[in-house]
Amino acid sequence: MPGRTVSKRKRNRSRIFGAVAAVAGASLVLAACGSTNDTGATSAEGGGGSGKVGVILPLLTSPFWQSYNDYVPKMADSEGVDALKTVNSNSDPSQQITDINNQLNQGVKGLVVAPLDSAAIEAGLDQAERKGVPVVAVDVAPDKGKVAMVVRANNVAYGEKACQYLGEQIPSGKVVQIMGDLASVNGRDRSEAFRACVKKNFPKLKVLEIPAKWESDAAASKLDTLLNANPDIKGIYMQAGGVYLAPTLQTLKSKGMLKKAGQAGHITIVSNDGIPQEYDAIRKGEIDATVSQPADLYAKYGMYYIKAAMEGKKFEPGPTDHDSTIVKLPSGILEDQLPAPLVTKDNVDDPKLWGNTVK
Repeated sequence: MPGRTVSKRKRNRSRIFGAVAAVAGASLVLAACGSTNDTGATSAEGGGGSGKVGVILPLLTSPFWQSYNDYVPKMADSEGVDALKTVNSNSDPSQQITDINNQLNQGVKGLVVAPLDSAAIEAGLDQAERKGVPVVAVDVAPDKGKVAMVVRANNVAYGEKACQYLGEQIPSGKVVQIMGDLASVNGRDRSEAFRACVKKNFPKLKVLEIPAKWESDAAASKLDTLLNANPDIKGIYMQAGGVYLAPTLQTLKSKGMLKKAGQAGHITIVSNDGIPQEYDAIRKGEIDATVSQPADLYAKYGMYYIKAAMEGKKFEPGPTDHDSTIVKLPSGILEDQLPAPLVTKDNVDDPKLWGNTVK
């Protein structure tokens, strides 16, 4: 997701606090009771499961989020959820709080939100809790605040898989990590996991880092500067192909450094997202691998869990019936960690990958 500058973030926080002060509502807390059913959920008193559901997107400038947006109405229909037209917060955390407030004022009975900022989203979650509206977070876990479930892949595994792949291909030398926004738990998890894995398992690799905050322009300009000083880099880890793929390839091409796999001077590149553009780049030999972040399953289980929350159901940590595991985060929030496979030239044409089903 695109990031913000420090000064803009400070202004956003002020606007967020102002938005919070303007909101008041009654408190309603769902209490769980009953026995566990086949899906690991428990029934709770109250909650009819009906009503409109608001779906708030972080942005629509990334192919990944465009695909998620396309999946939302399809998955809402398949899960029996009455979802309103999606709302785009346009990479602005304070706008996202306003969007949440607007949806609550429209009388939604549930919210599915992809947070832009893991800390700032607490203000919106507090608004929803005061009105007794359950929230499911998709892609990004909040640092604090009440959500019924986080639907997310294991982002620590993203960084570890990228590290492992690069380490197996490159015996020694410099590798670049183009990081996401560290205000997001996703950016932190991927960055820290990649760094720690290299240090532990591949000590002959030297990690150079670019803090790009999910911004394509920042990634391009900073990579250009880094390559001027380090023309001998051997690998690149892009934390978000949706925003970093095009600028990275264009920067390498402009410097005559975009060599196909198997050619002398090829820079090994691993990405995250699993969008069709990454698969095409793998087929062409421009990049080597990506981790498929499940846009389809984010939409499907976002709808599944918000319907369950509106019906008053609760869940417990443990394996699910859809090849994932629910874990309890340090904050106490539950997260359904969906599978996210590594994609290389060996399996890039697998028809089961969501990136191969997008028209």
